Amino acid sequence: MTTTDIWIIMPLLILAVGALLTLLLGALVPDRFGTTVGIVTVLCAAFWAVLTPPAPVAPTLGVAFTPFARFFTVLFSLTAAVTFLLSRGYNERQGIRGEEYPATVLFAVFGMTALSMSVNLLTFFLGLEALTFAFYILVAIDRNRPESAEAGLKYLLLGAIAAAFIAFGIAFIYAEGGTLDIAAAMKSALSGGRGNPLALAGWGFLLIGIAFKISLVPAHLWTPDVYQGAPTPVVAFLSTGSKGAAFAALLLLLGAMDGTGLLRTPLWWLSLLSMAVGNLAALLQTNLKRMLAYSSIAQMGYVTLALLTGSGRGYEAVAFYVVAYTAMNLAAFGAVASLTGKGGMEEVEDYRGIGYQRPLAGGVLALAMFALAGVPPTAGFMGKFYIFFAAIRGGETPLAVIGILTAAVSVYYYLRVVVNLYMHPAGARADAHAASPYEVVALGVTAVAILVLGVYPEPLLKVIEEILS
Repeated sequence: MTTTDIWIIMPLLILAVGALLTLLLGALVPDRFGTTVGIVTVLCAAFWAVLTPPAPVAPTLGVAFTPFARFFTVLFSLTAAVTFLLSRGYNERQGIRGEEYPATVLFAVFGMTALSMSVNLLTFFLGLEALTFAFYILVAIDRNRPESAEAGLKYLLLGAIAAAFIAFGIAFIYAEGGTLDIAAAMKSALSGGRGNPLALAGWGFLLIGIAFKISLVPAHLWTPDVYQGAPTPVVAFLSTGSKGAAFAALLLLLGAMDGTGLLRTPLWWLSLLSMAVGNLAALLQTNLKRMLAYSSIAQMGYVTLALLTGSGRGYEAVAFYVVAYTAMNLAAFGAVASLTGKGGMEEVEDYRGIGYQRPLAGGVLALAMFALAGVPPTAGFMGKFYIFFAAIRGGETPLAVIGILTAAVSVYYYLRVVVNLYMHPAGARADAHAASPYEVVALGVTAVAILVLGVYPEPLLKVIEEILS
C-alpha cells in the first residue's frame, strides 16, 4: 500500500480508528466518552472530505476519493453526528448502555463511505454489507424491549436474502463483462438497450436486493415492523443513512450506463407501486412510527421516479432529495425520540397537546410533517418540485402526474399529526420529560436545514451539479 492509497482511504481509517477507540475507552471507562468520541470521529471524517482535494483511484483497493465520494462522506458523517446527539438522552431514558452502540454507528458510516468510494463491484458489495451488518446490531440493540429483538431478527433474515440477490447479480454481471470495474461492467451490461441474458439476470438480482435496502414495493414488508420495533434514533439513522447509501449505489451503477435502457420498465413499476402502496397504507396507520415507515416507502418511490429519466437532471434531483429527505426524517424521528419517555409514545393520539407542552420538539415535528408533505417553503417542497420537473422533462409525465396525486393524498396523514399536536387537548402522555441539550442542538440543526434548503437551495444544487458532471 502506497502513501497515495493511505491518503485516499483516510476517511475510512478515521472512522475505523474512532470505532476501535470507542470500544477501548468503553472497556476502561464505561458509558462516559462513547458519544463524544463518535461525534469527534465523524466530524473529523467530514472535515477531511471537505478540505482534501479529489484523489486518483487506488486500484489495489478498488476505491477512489472522487467528488461524488467526498459529497456522500460529508452527508453520511453529518447524519451520524445528528444521530449521536439524538441518541444520548434517548439511550439514557431507555437504559441502552455500552459503547457498542456508538462504535456500531461508526462502523455503519464506514460501510456507507466505502460504498460511495467504490470503483469495483467487490468493494461495492463489501461496503453495502458492512453498513447492513451494523444495522442488524443497531436495530436489536435495545435488550429491554422484546420488540427490538424481533425487529432485528426480521431485518437479519430478510437482509440475508437481499444480500444473496446482490451477490448473484454481481456474479452474473461479472460473467457477462469479465470485469469487476464498475465503469467497464456497467457499460457492457445493458448499454444501448442490449438484452444479454446474463446482464438481464444480473441487473434483475441487483434491483431486487437494492429495492430491499431502499424499501421499494414489493420488497418493503420488513420496513413497518423494523421501524416500530427499533430504537427511534436508530430508525432515524436507518431511514436516512441506509437509504442514502442505497441511492448512492444506484447513482454509481446507473451513472456508468447510457441511460436506464431496459431497466426503465422495472424501475417504472417499482416507483408506481411504492408511491401508491406507501401512501395508501400510511392512511390506515394509527402508530406514528409505522405511519412514517409507509411514508418512507412512498418517498423512495418519488426518488425512483427521478432515476427513471436516466439523465443528469434526474440524477441531480435524486441527490438533492436524498439530502432534503435526510434532514426531514432526522427532524421527524428526532422529535419523536425527544418526546419518548420510558413508557414510549407510540400512537398518533399520544401526541395530543404536545405542541404546547413541548414547544421545540412539537414545533420541529410539525415542521417535519409539513416538509414531508411538500408544503413550501420547506426542503420537501423543493425536492418534490425538482423530482417532478425532471420526470416531466424526461418524458415521464403520466407517472409524474400519479406521483403528484399520491403526494396530495399524503397531506392528510401528515396533517393529522399536526392536528393532534395543536388542535386537541393534552392527552395522558402530554407530560413528557424535557429535552436534553444534545437533543435541542440536533432538533435545531435539522429544522434550520429544512428551512434553508427550502428557501435557498442553489448552493447545494451547484455542488451536486459539479459532483455529477
